[in-house]
Amino acid sequence: MSIPLKANHILPKIELLSEIKRLKKQKNAIILAHYYQDPEIQDLADFVGDSLDLSRKAAATEADVIVFCGVRFMAEVAKILSPEKTVILPDMDAGCSLEDSCPPEEFAKFREKYPEHLCLTYINCSAAVKALSDIIVTSSNAEHILNQLPKDQKIIMAPDRHLGAYLAKKTGRDMIFWPGSCIVHERFSEKELIKLKAEHPTAPVTAHPECPDHILRHADHVGSTSSILKFVLENPSEKFLVATEPGIMHQMQKSAPHKIFIGAPGADGRCNCNQCPYMALNTLEKLYNCLDRLSPEIEVDEITRIKALAPLNKMLEMSPTMASNRPPKSGRSF
Repeated sequence: MSIPLKANHILPKIELLSEIKRLKKQKNAIILAHYYQDPEIQDLADFVGDSLDLSRKAAATEADVIVFCGVRFMAEVAKILSPEKTVILPDMDAGCSLEDSCPPEEFAKFREKYPEHLCLTYINCSAAVKALSDIIVTSSNAEHILNQLPKDQKIIMAPDRHLGAYLAKKTGRDMIFWPGSCIVHERFSEKELIKLKAEHPTAPVTAHPECPDHILRHADHVGSTSSILKFVLENPSEKFLVATEPGIMHQMQKSAPHKIFIGAPGADGRCNCNQCPYMALNTLEKLYNCLDRLSPEIEVDEITRIKALAPLNKMLEMSPTMASNRPPKSGRSF
């Protein structure tokens, strides 16, 4: 019989890992881990990757339970795509500063001010905000989707103003931005990054487009987490400076152990302050407990789910590589 773990009852790590694997098999569960998760959780997961890619892979499996080791909006996407599956999150407090910056009620009022504008919304938002959007985008497909829209189409970009500014600069589009941002990517220091570049002059700088422009202007490659990973593995350089959440460097080191990866620093000259506090809430102990109890469970009411699914499907239609790998349809509204 499983015993819920509490502070005064902690299994040895080897036993904890064994129990998680046992419960996963017993519950016919699949474990997903975002690149920003703790390395121990990444190594235990069935799939590691970007948020949308993980949800789509899970939808294509026969699993009854999806354990999403990431943050709440990611688990909501999994539920939207797989309504018939039980979706659980190790810690329900694992939120996102971008999601928090864009309350649905305020966003609805914001949209009403611009009735002629098409709303492109970054996937880092709540299901309720997705339901108020026209097209969902990711950091990897946003530019591709934006370039398919008529040049005279008025556009709102939400909730990340830095991603929006990056896209506006690349495409020349005039857009209205919701004023949200990611606390992790705002913490990088330009001054300290310049110092680090001076210490490692041959190391390319990679950065996520959630970073402010004063960081992106120093980058040799700007892209999503999967794009950054691909870049450092294919680039012949032996050393890289990485301006995104440091959890990604675990996969880099596993795939290219001969290379050196250095996290971009915060204002104090170190990069540990750039760890996402929300991602860090998920632990092996909480993963065990949520599998044992099948709780906390992600719920999305059906009306919101159907409305949020429409802009997600629109994104897939406008992203050929995604559409060609679309998971089997599930749920009565697919």
